[in-house]
Amino acid sequence: MTIRNLDRLFKPSSIALIGASRQPQSIGQVVARNLFNAGFDGPIMPVNPHERSIEGVLAYNSVAALPLTPDLAVIATPPQTIPGLIAELGERGTKAAVVITAGFAEMGEDGRKLQQQVLDAARPHLLRVVGPNCLGVMVPARGVNAGFAHLPPLKGDIALVAQSGAVVTSILDWANARGIGFSHLVSLGGMADVDFGDMLDYLAQDPNVRAILLYVEAITHARKFMSAARAAARAKPVIVIKAGRSDEAAKAASSHTGALAGADAVYDAAFRRAGMLRVSELDELFDAVETLATGVQIKGDRLAILTNGGGIGVLATDALVGQGGRLAALAPETIEKLGRVLPPTWSHGNPVDIIGDASGKRYADALGILLEDPGCDAVLVMNCPTAVADSVDAADAVVSVLKAKGNKRTPVLTSWLGETAAAEARRQFAKQRIPDYHTPNQAVRAFMHLVRYRKNQELLMETPPSVPEQFDVDMAVARRQIDEALTTGCDWLSEYQAKEVLRAYGIPCVQTVTAATPAEAERAARRLGGRIALKILSPDITHKSDLGGVALNLAPNQVWAEAEAMLERVRSFMPTARIEGFTVQEMAHRPDAHELIVGMIDDVLFGPVILFGAGGTGVEVVADKELGLPPLNMNLAREMMSRTRIHRLLLGYRSRPKADLDAIALSLIKVSQLVTDFPEIVELDINPLFADDKGVLALDARIKVAPPKMEGSRRLSIRPYPKKLEQTVRLRDGREFLIRPIRPEDEPLIHDMVAHTSLEDLRLRFFAPMKRLSHQLAARLTQIDYGREMALVAERPDDETGEPAIHGTVRITADPDNERAEYAVLVRSDMKGKGLGYVMMTRILDYARMRGIKEVFGEVLRENTTMLAMCRELGFTQHDNPDDPGVMEVSYRVPKPAGE
Repeated sequence: MTIRNLDRLFKPSSIALIGASRQPQSIGQVVARNLFNAGFDGPIMPVNPHERSIEGVLAYNSVAALPLTPDLAVIATPPQTIPGLIAELGERGTKAAVVITAGFAEMGEDGRKLQQQVLDAARPHLLRVVGPNCLGVMVPARGVNAGFAHLPPLKGDIALVAQSGAVVTSILDWANARGIGFSHLVSLGGMADVDFGDMLDYLAQDPNVRAILLYVEAITHARKFMSAARAAARAKPVIVIKAGRSDEAAKAASSHTGALAGADAVYDAAFRRAGMLRVSELDELFDAVETLATGVQIKGDRLAILTNGGGIGVLATDALVGQGGRLAALAPETIEKLGRVLPPTWSHGNPVDIIGDASGKRYADALGILLEDPGCDAVLVMNCPTAVADSVDAADAVVSVLKAKGNKRTPVLTSWLGETAAAEARRQFAKQRIPDYHTPNQAVRAFMHLVRYRKNQELLMETPPSVPEQFDVDMAVARRQIDEALTTGCDWLSEYQAKEVLRAYGIPCVQTVTAATPAEAERAARRLGGRIALKILSPDITHKSDLGGVALNLAPNQVWAEAEAMLERVRSFMPTARIEGFTVQEMAHRPDAHELIVGMIDDVLFGPVILFGAGGTGVEVVADKELGLPPLNMNLAREMMSRTRIHRLLLGYRSRPKADLDAIALSLIKVSQLVTDFPEIVELDINPLFADDKGVLALDARIKVAPPKMEGSRRLSIRPYPKKLEQTVRLRDGREFLIRPIRPEDEPLIHDMVAHTSLEDLRLRFFAPMKRLSHQLAARLTQIDYGREMALVAERPDDETGEPAIHGTVRITADPDNERAEYAVLVRSDMKGKGLGYVMMTRILDYARMRGIKEVFGEVLRENTTMLAMCRELGFTQHDNPDDPGVMEVSYRVPKPAGE
């Protein structure tokens, strides 16, 4: 990930347009017109060897003839000329280029080679390239309109990044008509260099950007994208629309999981995990833009509906319930207050129907009361035109109430139906930044956008509980089964091997033995006793029941005959299949158990993806499933489960007890850990996984393996907990501490550490008086992206309670270019002067060297003499802060790793 030189792209001091033209309606002519008429405060230098001037400005016949080096070059020349132009610009010192020209990777192998030549020419000069095959870049506040859109954008604080130029122009046209402006409009095109990850990193840091909109056709670097998206979504709203919902990956899948986990569902899981809001259609994106442009924020999902028409109130209610929302339950005092100001025929409930002749005063009275109800998280005010009341008067009343209430009030959305009668009302709402929608369904959909976005944000900030039980892992057993399959050339582990792998990770499995012959199968059945399940054992058969390869509820004395009959059935269906015998297992008698599926596929882009849902033989038909990206914790696992239909059954109903939800969630975590530890696993099915109030039990399991394409956890799109950084250290006083990376579930321990730290020490660390950390700050400190920052904690049981305790923490946060990282350190006050802070600083600087960071820096209060002395001892240089005489700036040049 990198934002290097993107300032030259979006904040250039000079621009060259190569391929500028005077030919009407040509791209070079449209780009020139847009550039010269956008108000850019700097030189714009057109390059065209055949024209004397462009837009009344002197033209230059070549890059070499330019009087100064442009920060940004916009190129609209034939594709074969681009590599040479990029090389020439790079040699002159240009650091950014927008390549509008098409004819590269989208044209096949020759185009891909040409695109690589462009990158090869740019790389030595660190020249950033947007495109090729793009509409261009627009930054209205800077007067930059480097593209061929049909009209200029308005200034605003919403950034739009899209692969499709047509989408950019469509949104631009729509937004201008509604007075919505943008901070940036970026058409990425072929994404040869600058991609979504780069843009998210850059825009997240821009204080002039309040929200980010993405139109995605494909992601290129999943881990880079996820890291940038999670960081951006913590800082500001990110809304995404993904084109292409095809499930080509499912066509070639050989497991239930593969068949269920289509490509679009994986993108959906990734967007949700990143904390972004996904919308499905372009008009939804428009609605979301309008909602964001008004700055509405909500705290819950309870909606009150105020309307002058019962019918549209019913339509809004149907839309709300259909999209998973809730009608707010009005408090008795709210009903009483409304009864005093409304006619007797009002609805006496939610929706609040104030009757068709409702005046502006009636709207104002009712809205004012609803805004005071603590059970309402938002109010939708609707109006349909009537001959006995004025729609504009009603709108004016709404505006007046909201002005009087100020910003600290319940959010309000509006829907004024009609066209002629509603036009002036909509203008009033737009002027006051009050969201308005043409139909009840659109208004409710916008409300649910806010609800889903809030839930995604809460998931980003929610502290996961500690795993309810510790599970031991026997990696040697799992390794032995996987290596044996790979050595013998088997893609699929046998059922017995698969269950051995699951047992090694603490997942309970029904007792299973293998038998080579029908006679051995019967002897095994007699040893197991009870009712028996008999299954064919073949590396060539994945769905055994489809070929008659499964027989259930057999008595031991029935097994021999059934095994012989099974052999005949399977051979008649698949005569070439290799038959290795049978698996014999005890029938699990758990009448209240639910049949679930837990699985994993290795997505071509996002890597391992975990699946959960309703299991059994009809799993593809029912298709009740959800996906999640590993690594998982208890919160993420439970959230996955909650989005399925079967989750409601797992909560218990009638005489059926509630299933052990913790055991189910823990099974998901164990599978997540398994596929993290073994990159050889490419598909996994546990189907069915029985779940009831007694726990879980795997009845059948299949695991597909292949030689790993990359080492360890690198295939994961979210970097997992880096266990290799764990280290035990001994201080001068003999006490030992475990130095390890911080985990999200450490938040309670961080609060405890702060409670053992003096107010003065906290002030020296946070530069402000502080008694405790807020949940938001503590979550931000513990829920880190290991790919872009690192925090180490010193853990040791508390001397008094014996409970786990954190005695110190140190962190570095790197810039997206991985060049510089800011450090911070804090130790409990009772640990000061014992060397713990020095040890932790040494460890984090070792990590910075391993990571390839070039400089570690920080700010230290001048009065913090202890920290300044430690910095000197560690080799930091110190100098005054020109903006604050009370602060010293310290920096450490990190030596290169050994061998470089």
